[in-house]
Formats: sequence, C-alpha cells, structure tokens
Amino acid sequence: MITTQSSSTVPVTVLTGYLGSGKTTLLNRILTHEHGLKVAVIVNEFGEVGIDNQLVIDANEEIFEMNNGCICCTVRGDLMRIIGNLMRRRDKFDHLVIETTGLADPAPVIQTFFVDEDMREQLQLDAVVTLVDAKHIWEHWDSSEAQEQIAFADVILINKIDLVTPEQLDELERRIGGMNAMAKVYRTRNSELGMEALLGVKAFDLQRALEIDPQFLSEDAHEHDESVYSVALVESGEVDGTKLENWMSRLLQTQGTDIFRMKGILNFAGEDHRFVFQGVHMIFDGTRDRLWKPEETRKNELVFIGRNLDAEKLREGFRACMA
Repeated sequence: MITTQSSSTVPVTVLTGYLGSGKTTLLNRILTHEHGLKVAVIVNEFGEVGIDNQLVIDANEEIFEMNNGCICCTVRGDLMRIIGNLMRRRDKFDHLVIETTGLADPAPVIQTFFVDEDMREQLQLDAVVTLVDAKHIWEHWDSSEAQEQIAFADVILINKIDLVTPEQLDELERRIGGMNAMAKVYRTRNSELGMEALLGVKAFDLQRALEIDPQFLSEDAHEHDESVYSVALVESGEVDGTKLENWMSRLLQTQGTDIFRMKGILNFAGEDHRFVFQGVHMIFDGTRDRLWKPEETRKNELVFIGRNLDAEKLREGFRACMA
C-alpha cells in the first residue's frame, strides 16, 4: 500500500516522454493496478491517447469516473480550470497524474504548481516521471523536447529494453546520468514498474541521489560534453534569506531560460525547520519542511540542472548568501 503525502495536499505525478515511449501503457497500468489509491488522471488530448476503452464509463463529459473508482479527464481547456473542477471532488481521489503530450516541454505544467496560491495549498508535486524509448531516443536525442523531458525528470524509465543490446543500454544510461544525475533510473519493458517507484516517491531526495552515485557531490563529477548537465552545491552553515532571494532573482533574470530545474534543502539562519526549495526556469517556490533532527548535520544542498551552467560562479554566488 502506498502512503499519500498528507491528508491536506494531493500529491501530483507529471508523466512525460517522447511520442511512442510507452506513456499510454504506463497510464493504463496506473489506472488498473490494485495499489489501494484512487487516482485522478488528466490527459492532454483524450482523442489521441486512446486509453483503454473498457476503463471509461462516459467519455463525453470533460471529467468522468472510471468503473474502478478512478477519475479521468481531458485537457481540452486550461489545466488550472480543470484541476479546480477536479478539486471539487477532492473526496474521490488520493493522487493526481497529469500526462503531457509527447512533444511538450513539461516546464509549464510543473510551473502550474508553484505559481498559483490555491494550487500550492492544495497540491504538491510528487515527481516528474519521464519515459525514454531505448530504441528510438537517439533519433531525437538533440531535440530540445527530449532533452528537457530528461532534464526535468525525478524518475526515468528507460523503456523497451528488449529492443536494444546491453551495451546500448549502458551507454544510454551513462548519457542520461550526465544530463540529470538526480533522477532515479529504471530499465523497463512494456512500462512495467512497481507503483511504489512511481507514486508517493517525494521526489526531492539528495540522499537517494548519493546512493545512486556517491560521486554526485564532488566538484569534478560532471562531464560537460553534453549540452544539458547537473551542478550540485553543498555548503555547511546558515543561509541569509534576504541575500539568497536577491541572488536568486538576479540569477533567474540573467540565466532563467538555461536553468531547467533547481532543487534544494536549505538551512536558514534562526530557523529550526529544513526549507525545501524547487524551481523551474524563472519560477521558484519554497516550503518549510520538517524539523532538523538532533543527529543531523545541518547543511545546504542545492542542485541545478540546465545548460551553459558555470559551476564555479554558482558556487561563489551561493557562498555569498551565507549568514
């Protein structure tokens, strides 16, 4: 049984991936799986998605209930309006999955959860899940959509692994790791993956990234041969909130389009709670998290994923924000 984040906020999974990567198959799995959760799904354009007809009771209205108690709806209109309508049925579901079209940059969808005050109170981004077609990704590796989908991901499914050689898989995983060292990567066939790896994963977890790659935080860990890569900063001490805000504003004004995703855990001066921080391009959002545990070392950990990032300059800028 998967636990939800808290009774007040609905965890949201954003599902993305290039055309033909296996999103619809994964969506059908989520909707038919006995995971003990009632899931609401928003799909970008119902007509082209072709979700299993057996699941659908009445596809004529914008929001409809599946016969297994899940809710489904189509984004023919504005995402925020649809979510608003869905939230009136808050008692009907525990988790929201939003599927973006294969050619979409996931950023605007993710930003929705940071921008609107009501959204922030009611919903919490749980994870961005990206499917990568192991066989065909190379044909559009250089496209901005494919790169952005990988860069924004918290969880990546390298799918259709039965269609390529083990060597090709290793190379693909290496290149994905160079672009986004934070993401948890799984190798899958027919989009088969346990629900606990997809729903309720509370995506920002630096500890997990370190388990995947203990070198993640070392200064020279990242190969910069790809145009998109990650930069990680770790600093002990306390952060001055005002300095940080000023630095962030300047940084995003000058480099916001190149910074796809930012995530971090911060230790603010005079504050006993951890501060969890997330951003997409020019929009960022922070929430007060749990109390620091007595046995924890209080430190600041920030990760930037994007292109044309100057690691040294970022490090200097962040150090200047210390109290």
